[in-house]
Amino acid sequence: MKLRNLVLVLFAAIAIGSCSESEDDGVTTTDSFDRRALLENAADNIIIPALQDLSDDLNSLKISKDLFIATPNQANLDDLREEWLDAYMTWQYVEMFNIGRAEEILYSFQMNIYPTNVTDIQNNVASASYDLTSPNNNDAVGFPAVDYLLYGVATDDLSILDTYTNNTNAQGYKDYLSDVIDQMDALTTTVLNDWTGSYRDIFVNSTGNTVTSSVNLLINDFIFYYEKGLRANKVGIPAGVFSTTPLADRVEGFYSEEFSKELALEGLQAVDDFFNGRAYDGSTTGPSYASYVTELRTNSGTSDLTTAINNQLAAARAQMNVLDDNFANQVNTDNTLMTRTYDELQVATVLFKIDMLQTLNIRVDFVDADGD
Repeated sequence: MKLRNLVLVLFAAIAIGSCSESEDDGVTTTDSFDRRALLENAADNIIIPALQDLSDDLNSLKISKDLFIATPNQANLDDLREEWLDAYMTWQYVEMFNIGRAEEILYSFQMNIYPTNVTDIQNNVASASYDLTSPNNNDAVGFPAVDYLLYGVATDDLSILDTYTNNTNAQGYKDYLSDVIDQMDALTTTVLNDWTGSYRDIFVNSTGNTVTSSVNLLINDFIFYYEKGLRANKVGIPAGVFSTTPLADRVEGFYSEEFSKELALEGLQAVDDFFNGRAYDGSTTGPSYASYVTELRTNSGTSDLTTAINNQLAAARAQMNVLDDNFANQVNTDNTLMTRTYDELQVATVLFKIDMLQTLNIRVDFVDADGD
């Protein structure tokens, strides 16, 4: 778990030199990079558009869910699954931004904790009495819970449809599916409204180099996601890197059995795009951590770290592309390819977490809990 608050306490008294003056802390810096422009590009061209797209996708998911609940047939199940996947793919561009209201409400914990807890889901359905906002239900909600409800409640589609039609608690399953999707939509609306309300200006004006400034928090969130959400959760944990044996049931999209590679590749693309300042719609490229690193490295006459990072992300993508579409199958048939993918991702972790942060003179604000 990310222990940002502990680290902020430890380093609260430390002010690190940086470049432009910050309206929130008055800290001046020693380089000339336009940190506000970086934050404006991140907010206006990447974060807010991704959240808006996710909100649209979840609205479509709700519509398909309502149709399926009214008429649980194969066509409506197929449509609901398609809308779920569309939203899940968009989520890959949102998950890394655990900042502002998203951090306050533990947004990502309520959207994508996997593996989902089937026992908790079944108990909730059976009791018809549950609080989906409770931390005890973090592993029984979000995209992984919907994955189970659409693919895992029975062994084949006919039996899945039977669960929502002839099962003695068919209405309970319908209600739970509906409540989970509605919660995902409500959480996303809360985060989006925060960004399109007052938080956007607070965010872009926090340009100093302190442990609480936006530039520092954002890059730490990015690295935390890359290291934990992408490298560890999507690849390392299923491959058994952190355990005595592989854990094939820990893959993303476990019950759908075909999307784990697609989701991982999308997450890796989201990392690449954000690092390089590419707009969410792909139309423009703006000031970014890549261009910040390039400017500092050029001025100091040291190696081209930006190119090294991008080359390593490409190497990780190439290795990931050779994997089975279903990472569980890959773990069970030839796990060495999974561990090789992890190794390629790990090289970029070092470039991000050590080389880049040293170049930017930014401290890590989270505690590494897996010993790597």
